[in-house]
Amino acid sequence: MAYDQQNYNNWNTPQDSYNFDMPEQFGGELNFQSFDASQNVDVSNFANAGYTGSYYDPNAYAAPDPIYDGANSDFDNEPPLLEELGINPNHILQKTLSVLNPLRTTDQTILQDTDLAGPLVFCLAFGSFLLLSGKVHFSYIYGFGVFGCIAFWALLKVMTTQDSVNIGAVTSVLGYCLLPIVVLSGVNVLFTLKGVFGIVLTSVCILWCSASASKLFVTAYSMEHQQILVAYPCALLYGVFALITIF
Repeated sequence: MAYDQQNYNNWNTPQDSYNFDMPEQFGGELNFQSFDASQNVDVSNFANAGYTGSYYDPNAYAAPDPIYDGANSDFDNEPPLLEELGINPNHILQKTLSVLNPLRTTDQTILQDTDLAGPLVFCLAFGSFLLLSGKVHFSYIYGFGVFGCIAFWALLKVMTTQDSVNIGAVTSVLGYCLLPIVVLSGVNVLFTLKGVFGIVLTSVCILWCSASASKLFVTAYSMEHQQILVAYPCALLYGVFALITIF
């Protein structure tokens, strides 16, 4: 017990002493001042005193957002996405209505537009209806279509006095006027067209396509009194697509 009491006294006896008194060279006691975080610090005093160190500026670390920065963005003046892709829904509607009604008057500038969105959709629909009928004729559609567009472009270059005959505009008009043949191929999925009814309906669709295409070409390139001359090669071209549909 004597040994344990001695160890206990040694453990509880401080070995070192610590002095927290203020040294005399500091010249007295320290005065602590309160700091208000809401106060604004005038950094100009530090600059005038020759201090070149860094200080915290919350605005210095805020990077400008390029999306909402009016000086760096011009999204308000950006054209719509369809217009950037060359797709004009208004022109598509006007051309489609002109094909459905050959007697309808259409603006000349709309007909000279190289819009290929509608013809591409009609060609895909035509090939899809033929595929439902058990006919894989996509190569024939694009082959006859490309050959017909080039031939019509060369023919219109000879017939018209205008130098602004664009092969894109010619392709657009011929593609839009394929709409009655597309309807014919859709009917062929449900009914057979190898009888009298099919012959009559096919003849009506060919005349409809040729009348619409010739009217649009005459309006687009100011070819007065030449609609019959333009309608004849149109009937030949659309007759080929009608034969693909029936047989």
